[in-house]
Amino acid sequence: VDGKMKAAASTQRLKPLVVLATAFLCLTLARSEEPKQHSTDGDRKKLDYCVVGAGPSGLQMAYFLKKAGRDYRVFEKSNTTGYFFSVYPKHRKLISINKVHTGQQNPEFNLRHDWNSLLSDDPSLLFKHFSRDYFPHADTMVKYLDEYRRKLDLHVQFNSEVRNIRRLPKETPTGHRFQFEDQHGDIYLCKYMIIANGMSKPNEPYFEGHEMTVGYEDVSTDVADFEAKTVLILGRGNSAFETANHVAGVANYVHLLASSPPRFAWSTHYVGDLRAVNNELLDHYQLKSLDGLLEANLNILRLVRTQSGRMALQLRNDSSFNYVPPDDQYDVVVRCLGFVYDDAMFSPCTKPERNPKRNGKFPLIKRDYESANVPDIYFIGSTAHSLDFRETAGGFIHGFRYTARALHRLLEWKNHGVPWPSERRPLAQLVDAIVTRINEASGIYQMHHYLGDVIILDRSKLEFEYLQEFPL
Repeated sequence: VDGKMKAAASTQRLKPLVVLATAFLCLTLARSEEPKQHSTDGDRKKLDYCVVGAGPSGLQMAYFLKKAGRDYRVFEKSNTTGYFFSVYPKHRKLISINKVHTGQQNPEFNLRHDWNSLLSDDPSLLFKHFSRDYFPHADTMVKYLDEYRRKLDLHVQFNSEVRNIRRLPKETPTGHRFQFEDQHGDIYLCKYMIIANGMSKPNEPYFEGHEMTVGYEDVSTDVADFEAKTVLILGRGNSAFETANHVAGVANYVHLLASSPPRFAWSTHYVGDLRAVNNELLDHYQLKSLDGLLEANLNILRLVRTQSGRMALQLRNDSSFNYVPPDDQYDVVVRCLGFVYDDAMFSPCTKPERNPKRNGKFPLIKRDYESANVPDIYFIGSTAHSLDFRETAGGFIHGFRYTARALHRLLEWKNHGVPWPSERRPLAQLVDAIVTRINEASGIYQMHHYLGDVIILDRSKLEFEYLQEFPL
């Protein structure tokens, strides 16, 4: 305890030094970011909207920007759209449903049960034309996203890693507020930054023995590597169970360790929780087939190397918890602890704050998807899921395709004076309009409580104005 108090006091003494160092760095960067006397327009490439990431949310926003005739570009550090899906899930089965038939011909209703398609005016770009599988292969998603980009002629600049995003000390005469570079040293100026790079950084909490584990991002998909091995998997989500199911048939047995029991999607109604398609290992566990689930917090444990060269769990020396780790020794320990938002692309002085909830997993944003501390930086896709985490589908394609559209409409009004799309109709048709939306609408169906229809009554003219999918 005394040691911990000394460490805490030392940390408190260091805090003013850290603040001073950061302030000095920001001042230095601010001076360096001022336009140089020898710079010309050719030195810097100017854009109104810079979208970071050519995954589904970035492409969805690109579609709306292009349709509105805006000056934009999508920057993608890899050589393909949807790079995340070329790697994940590791065992290649998506858990986003692809319901080809619903018994209905209404395209808006059918989108309620199509979790993979992006929005567009082209019906040939519905995902059902690319796969008939209920749970599609991840490679199909990569092909779909590339075809979406190609057919709609979206402006994506590949092999361009955005680095050192910083807000300029003062706006340029042309209204540009941000500057960044790519890995080639090319400089870009942007009025608005839209971050769509997803939750792609593996979550790697430190614990004793961490270096002996292998992450989900690096785990082998060759079952031969797990033949007659005893496996411990850290985590209790879809990636953990997906990995466990893959190796259970050849391993001695598999244990999953987490701080609490699995949350089942069929019970919580949250699509990010453990899905039935991945929970096969629970059968093994409940039917006494060696595989099992363990409950303990990693904070109280350490992973040690035994004399046999294998690994085992032990209580940390400073732990006061009354917990007895299993006696099992493991050949392989795999971390499947999810992903977090990666903010490495930002300058220290323009770094968006992290949401203190969810252990800083998400950036801190306002209801209009704008960074809480850096104006004119917006987040879309899974990075904006903090607003509706565990409540609606904002972290998944069938949710954020609508929040991307909502953000675009907000930007159209804020930056260009374009009003929110609406329809005026006689007041006598109000009930019909509401019932139709209740029965057919997909956006408010997926993003309930966060997007809603707004009705403005004009009693003097006996009319109403109907606005769809407005952020609540």
